[in-house]
Amino acid sequence: MIELSVIRDLVAIFGVIAGFTYYVMTVRNSQRMQQMTLETRQAQLFMQVYDRWASRDMTKMEYEFQQWEWDDYDDYVSKYHDLENRSLRTTIGKYYEGIGVLVKRGLIDPTFVDDLMSSAIMKYWEKYEPIAKEDRKRWMPMAAEYQEYLYTMIKPIVEIQYPELKT
Repeated sequence: MIELSVIRDLVAIFGVIAGFTYYVMTVRNSQRMQQMTLETRQAQLFMQVYDRWASRDMTKMEYEFQQWEWDDYDDYVSKYHDLENRSLRTTIGKYYEGIGVLVKRGLIDPTFVDDLMSSAIMKYWEKYEPIAKEDRKRWMPMAAEYQEYLYTMIKPIVEIQYPELKT
């Protein structure tokens, strides 16, 4: 017959095992909840970014900017350096600059940005890049750095999805 002390020891061992199992399950559940919370916050942040981008004002600015034509940096400045046009281009640039910072800091997944905004980002940067690079030479070495960063993060994602776009 099993002695009472052996039963007591077995109950204590099973109690420790049950407590440890409960602790491990609680920690894992907590980690899953934290991950879900992070993903939810990233999605909310992205939707705020997207809502601004999809606004009527931003859409009008994007279309207007894409209609601009210039031969070189000096031609660009002579045509579009007045207050109205500078503010239009700067608004678009600062917007993409902000998204670039969020992507770089890991606050927004670049695939979110790619899913809804990649063509606009690529079109903008490919048009504006020569001006940004000349701005860097002439007056501000870090001009549009996060706009370019955003473009360099998005372009490979797009090229994987659409290999025919590779340049």
